[in-house]
Amino acid sequence: MRIKTKLNLGVGLLFLMIIILSLVSAYSVFLIKQDTENILKSNYNTLEYSRNMIFALDGMKLDSKETIQNFEENLKKQTQNITEPGEKQATEKLMASFALLEKNNADENLKAQIRQDIFAIMKLNLDAIKQKSDIAKQSAETANLSIAIVGTLCFLIAFNLLVNLPNNIANPIKELTFSIKEIANKNYSERVHFTSHSEFGDLAKSFNTMAQKLEEYHDSNVYKLLFEKKRLETLINNMNDPIIGLDHAGIVLFANDEALKIIGLKSEDAIGKSASELANTNDLIRSLILKETDGNSKKQPLKIFANAKESYFEKETINITITPTGEEKEINIGDVIILRNITLFKELDFAKTNFIATVSHELKTPIASIKLSLQLLENTKTGEMNDDQKQLVESIKDDSQRLLKITGELLNLSQLETGNIQLNIGKSNPNEIINYAVEAVKVQADQKQIQLIIDADENLKDVKADSEKTGWVLINYLSNAIRYSSEKSTILIKLKEENNQMVFQVIDTGKGIEPRYKDKVFDKYFQIPGSPKSGTGLGLAISKEFIEAQNGTVGVESNLGLGSTFWFTLKV
Repeated sequence: MRIKTKLNLGVGLLFLMIIILSLVSAYSVFLIKQDTENILKSNYNTLEYSRNMIFALDGMKLDSKETIQNFEENLKKQTQNITEPGEKQATEKLMASFALLEKNNADENLKAQIRQDIFAIMKLNLDAIKQKSDIAKQSAETANLSIAIVGTLCFLIAFNLLVNLPNNIANPIKELTFSIKEIANKNYSERVHFTSHSEFGDLAKSFNTMAQKLEEYHDSNVYKLLFEKKRLETLINNMNDPIIGLDHAGIVLFANDEALKIIGLKSEDAIGKSASELANTNDLIRSLILKETDGNSKKQPLKIFANAKESYFEKETINITITPTGEEKEINIGDVIILRNITLFKELDFAKTNFIATVSHELKTPIASIKLSLQLLENTKTGEMNDDQKQLVESIKDDSQRLLKITGELLNLSQLETGNIQLNIGKSNPNEIINYAVEAVKVQADQKQIQLIIDADENLKDVKADSEKTGWVLINYLSNAIRYSSEKSTILIKLKEENNQMVFQVIDTGKGIEPRYKDKVFDKYFQIPGSPKSGTGLGLAISKEFIEAQNGTVGVESNLGLGSTFWFTLKV
């Protein structure tokens, strides 16, 4: 039976019994009241009338009309209040005796007879009162019995509800609560066992179905995947580097605490929102989702105020692709943006740059003194030197020149890194730049009997450049080409105009560069393994900085064993 039906039946029956009890009590009270009113109306009034007639009879005189009238009034009332058996005959006898008394009111025997008649009427009513009192008492006893029976039924019904109803409701809830706790503790084999046809039976059936599905889900791969997803989210959230994940539509899938901290948003304000919409009000997000249109453009570190200071971050965007099952073509499913905190390295780099600048500047003075002393030694006025001494002076002179070149490169590098590079941009003739560079390395080329050939188009336009810095770059290209070329080889310096750009090319026939090193040759301090360590590894890095500072580009094309082509472009 349904719990609702039980409640309706129990409470309804109790309510019905209470109504019956109320009705029985009211009816019993009504009966007792009716019996009491009947006694008062039928018998008590008769006794009152009889008492008045006796008083009138006792005071009656021959000339007392008032007492006779009083007797007649009470007698008349009595004739209208005949209610008991035999009372009518007694009243009629009293009336006959009174009629005789009126004719002969001095007859004492008639008065005695009248008195006896009145007493007879009173006796009838007294007997009736006693009988009616017994009836009223019986009615009261019956009422008490009825009320007790109905009250007992009400008590039994209420007691039954009090004892059974809480247990019927509380016990299943208690068992269900225990089972829910077991499910919460991942005991998915837990089941509830009450199988009544009430609402709790339906609840138990639904609960067991849910527990079964949870058990199946727990044992399925979906649960394992979600568990691994949770593990991955926890791992990402505990990483020190800010990480933001986007889906293929640009919706923010996740962002760890470090990322939320630097972009200044709460999790609920970022997760699930479009990155493009967030970028409308957040400059940092706009810079993070900005795609590099030029693959050769230099990636500058992002300067962000974080950790109570200006911090530097290096952005790395990882494109995530998958190959769906049964297909061969990869599809894009989103991007992961990682901001690597390079503040410490940047601070060390600043310290290194300042140190290099200071040391290089301080070295130039003693190197200049050494060169001046060498010039004095070479002067015949200071004395003649033998061949061994001359050889030593030449060696010192070469080392001094090399040391001066290194300090110059270090100074240039420190200027570039601190942003203190001074460019004198103007119209420059590209042929003059090439001729200047060729003259500068001519002695070096003649020592290896290398022929320098210039291949330039006619009527070339001027370029927008710093001729001194551009000439330095071309000299560096030519010096490297001479260094890595064999004797009696040829180096081609090619100059041409393409797409409003002036292209400078230095083509050698040396051993070339392995493909794995091509992307690193313009990095600072990098030198190709196996090559002679004759420099600092800064020349090409400085060259790249000089050209890019003039809005140009640099590059290299090389095949192992077939030589290399170093080039740079400038705007005409």
